[in-house]
Amino acid sequence: MKHKKGSTIFLKSVIILLGIPVLALGLFWLPEMASRDVAAHPESSYLSYLFLIYVYVLCIPYYAALYQAYRLLTNIDQHKAFSKSSVRALRTIKNCALTILLGLVLGIATIMMMFTGKEDITGIIALTLISIFVTSTIATFAAVLHRLLQKAIDLQSENQLTV
Repeated sequence: MKHKKGSTIFLKSVIILLGIPVLALGLFWLPEMASRDVAAHPESSYLSYLFLIYVYVLCIPYYAALYQAYRLLTNIDQHKAFSKSSVRALRTIKNCALTILLGLVLGIATIMMMFTGKEDITGIIALTLISIFVTSTIATFAAVLHRLLQKAIDLQSENQLTV
């Protein structure tokens, strides 16, 4: 069965669509929200800037993972799914997801320490816990695929040596 090059177009489109809203939020909505918060609470303005830095730092592994997923789909298009490049892409996706997971856990711990009893932070905690669950699922899935692909490549090279 011959693989058609365009069969991954939908998945590549999804990857691009996952990047656009985060970019729009980071460039437009979050800075505006931070400036409104600074105007309303000038005594704690440093928190708004720390939050922006935190979000922008978490965007780095997010976009790195999206890029690697795009590269993985390109490898599939080029009939290089079982390659070292695909293994590296999956490993990078897993590491990016773990980095984001660590950042989310540190963020929720910081929020809970800073705002305990002061404000209602239930929504922020719920959103962060959902994000932790999604990121954990992605990390686990990428780790399993990484391991399976590595074993398949090892078996493939063993078979080539035997023949």
